[in-house]
Amino acid sequence: MMAQPESPLEHRRQTIQSTLDAERSAADRNRLGQFATPNTLAVEIAHYVKSVSRGRLGAIRFADPAIGTGSFYSAALATFGRERIESAIGVEIDPGFCQAARALWEESGLDVAPGDFTRIVTSSACPSSPNLILANPPYVRHHHLARKDKERLQSLAHQMAGVKVSGLAGLYVYFLIIATAWMEEGGYAAWLIPSEFMDVNYGAAIKRYLTDRITLLRVHRFDPDDVQFGDALVSSVALVFHKMTPPPGHSVEFTFGGTIGEPLASDSIPLEELRDSRKWTVYPTHARNDRRMSNGGDGSTLGDLFRIQRGIATGSNSFFVLDRSDAERRRLPKCYLRPILPSPRFLKTIVIDPDDDGYPLIERQLCVIDCDLSESVLKDRHPLLWEYLETAEALGVKSGYLVGKRTPWYKQEQRGPAPFLCTYMGRGSGQKQPFRFIWNRSQAIGTNLYLMLYPKTDLARMLRGDPDRTAEVFTLLGQVTGHELRGEGRVYGGGLNKIEPGELARISATAFLERWPELWSAVERQGKLFSEPRNGTDA
Repeated sequence: MMAQPESPLEHRRQTIQSTLDAERSAADRNRLGQFATPNTLAVEIAHYVKSVSRGRLGAIRFADPAIGTGSFYSAALATFGRERIESAIGVEIDPGFCQAARALWEESGLDVAPGDFTRIVTSSACPSSPNLILANPPYVRHHHLARKDKERLQSLAHQMAGVKVSGLAGLYVYFLIIATAWMEEGGYAAWLIPSEFMDVNYGAAIKRYLTDRITLLRVHRFDPDDVQFGDALVSSVALVFHKMTPPPGHSVEFTFGGTIGEPLASDSIPLEELRDSRKWTVYPTHARNDRRMSNGGDGSTLGDLFRIQRGIATGSNSFFVLDRSDAERRRLPKCYLRPILPSPRFLKTIVIDPDDDGYPLIERQLCVIDCDLSESVLKDRHPLLWEYLETAEALGVKSGYLVGKRTPWYKQEQRGPAPFLCTYMGRGSGQKQPFRFIWNRSQAIGTNLYLMLYPKTDLARMLRGDPDRTAEVFTLLGQVTGHELRGEGRVYGGGLNKIEPGELARISATAFLERWPELWSAVERQGKLFSEPRNGTDA
């Protein structure tokens, strides 16, 4: 597609967009999910929709449920022409953006409706169903949604589309499902959304919807190193679909990297295969797309051999975590201090030896306050610790979400020291591991920036009987490939990888069983446990 000169209105829109963005802090825009679509990308998406619709759209009734300043409407005008657009509706909840879109595009045929699309769509003021949706919905993560709003959205998605959405899903999932239910049968849509739904458990509902209820035509995942939104730490995917039941034998075009018009890689994936695929980011195969699932042929996984948990979330590391020397200077009682590891970026070793007190032999020794005494008892028995804790009120620590849920508020999550840890996030391509495995010989626990691996069942017994094998276990963990770790984890904008306990647990454990065949019995028992019905229901 040849680049087209920008219209004066589009040039003006970009100026207004920059002005409005500058009025909001990056944190506020992240919380509100406000990330404008670059016009060149919007035009490219619109042109692709035009090519696959092959004239079947006829007169266009355009809609964008999160119009912003109108990047996608500008692209629709440039692509289809004003004469083909019979009607156009844009919904915008932000008054500033709403006013800007109205001033820019009202004379070009765009009707801008102020308010929350998810409420307007069920009201008497709901516009008629569109046959073309081009949208970049708000990237609001689930923890920024109020509980009542989340429950309302879940109910609405189920009512309009019959889809049960997980409470962990972001706002964009609701927008896509609700707007698709609203649009006309036979219409076309393109959505620019975070790619995280392709891999995570809470993306299962939207993946079923995309494979069962509509005809998914194209899935283009942008290279994570090429962030589409300079200030949004997400990796993006463009979905294009036709609102109709998928035909028999349908295949979906998956592309990766480059541009939509000229991707780095492309593959056609049969719908039946896609329905059975746990992770969609493995498509298509390309050297730059290193999202490869761990596929030990015997089915054994690290989860068979290790209990894997995130480290503790204190609610305020800057308050509860102290330098050991500072805690000693304050004469805080040792019985309510636990050794804890520093952030991974400050940990320079992958083998942590202990001192005589079990603290890590590292340059900066840290401890975390962890006490289960009631306030009245603590105040009486340990006045110096109580004196320190009293400063939490003025610092705003006690009003924190996690701290407010605990009783007493200074008691931490309980974790034992784990002999092995894995960092929770990191970077790395090719064979380089994005995460570090750590052999922890100290009594330190980790914060939630670590995953803690506790050997279980036969592996735990084996290590108790022969502690020297611990070094071999660590060596085998270090041999897990970067491809496996990235494939089971998830990737964000700029190539930042993260991995959750359940994802690490799916990594193949074949190498462990080849080294110690006697561990097979533990794997077989685990498989039997999760394959047999329990209490008359499926496990």
